[in-house]
Amino acid sequence: MSAVGPKFDLEHERQRLHRRRVQPHDQQSGRFPRQPGQGYVIISHSPTPLYLFSPKGTKVQGAHSVQELVSKLKRPRKIILLVKAGPAVDSFIGQLEPYLEKGDIIIDGGNSHYPDSIRRTKELEAKGLLFVGSGVSGGEEGARYGPSLMPGGSPDAWPAIKEIFQATAAQVKGEPCCDWVGETGAGHYVKMVHNGISFISLRFLDTQIQSQVLNTVTCN
Repeated sequence: MSAVGPKFDLEHERQRLHRRRVQPHDQQSGRFPRQPGQGYVIISHSPTPLYLFSPKGTKVQGAHSVQELVSKLKRPRKIILLVKAGPAVDSFIGQLEPYLEKGDIIIDGGNSHYPDSIRRTKELEAKGLLFVGSGVSGGEEGARYGPSLMPGGSPDAWPAIKEIFQATAAQVKGEPCCDWVGETGAGHYVKMVHNGISFISLRFLDTQIQSQVLNTVTCN
């Protein structure tokens, strides 16, 4: 994976990152984290057939089951969920819990409501696990060149994922578009505010365009 700053080889250090997902649309390159063939090893568990989901020339490896993927990960395990917000997140967390150990990290990269992230952080910390709820923004351009990442949750998780997240994120003038934003539900709270600003901006542009069109029609 490309990164600004010192390069590091997670395969050499025998640290592995897992991404559990149900969306097959970006199976060809493992979009989050992007460009996994340059240092990161990603273990992916997906309904997509493994021969499709483990593209040649990358360090993406497939797993047939949750138990298998957990067995392939170096502790502390780092597991990213990219699933629909709501019950699906809790369902996958429930599937993972029996196989995880103290200090392992579950990362929700979906668009969860921040009160759910607050609850999940507290519930998992009570069991000795760490939770990160991360806002992810960037759309198609972010998938290709790096997204803006807004991680928050269990503070003890940040040192273990900081280098991965900041290498994955978009870079502006040599600085990553990613930093720790706070505890419990802070990451998804910031993402909610981010979405609100985006929608307001779009609505403003829409209003201005409609106004210009009406003015043009009136003048004609």
